[in-house]
Amino acid sequence: HTEDELSRSSHSNPGKSLVNGIKTNLASNSPKSSLPVPMGPPVYVDLAYIPNHCSGKNTDPEFFKRVRASYYVVSGNDAANGEPSRAVLDALLEGKSQWGDNLQVTLIPTHDTEVTREWYQQTHEKQQELNIMVLASSSTVVMQDESFPACKIEF
Repeated sequence: HTEDELSRSSHSNPGKSLVNGIKTNLASNSPKSSLPVPMGPPVYVDLAYIPNHCSGKNTDPEFFKRVRASYYVVSGNDAANGEPSRAVLDALLEGKSQWGDNLQVTLIPTHDTEVTREWYQQTHEKQQELNIMVLASSSTVVMQDESFPACKIEF
């Protein structure tokens, strides 16, 4: 939709907005939309960022059933906010088990967290069964006065 179409839609329907082409009620406080997700074939991509720093607020097994990536980036590093979420990491296992083919998937955590380490250790056999590899890296990038952990990805 063009900006004019979106603008007209919101003026003609006060309190409603278009999200992914579907009219939604802006007054809804629900963290997950109650609107049905249109069915369609899965989307295959090389690299996908797990939404919202791998928070369980809006990522579930359906995401991993529909968005099939060779690489998933997990950037959560805020235990107080449940990032990364163990439930989301488990959802990857559940979603991937529905793929039907055993394509290799690489999970790329950008931070070393207790949640990620425990999940890795407790589900290692399931990861192997589903052809999921967790990429661990102790590389550090130094830029000006700052340093941070990093992973190198080559395609």
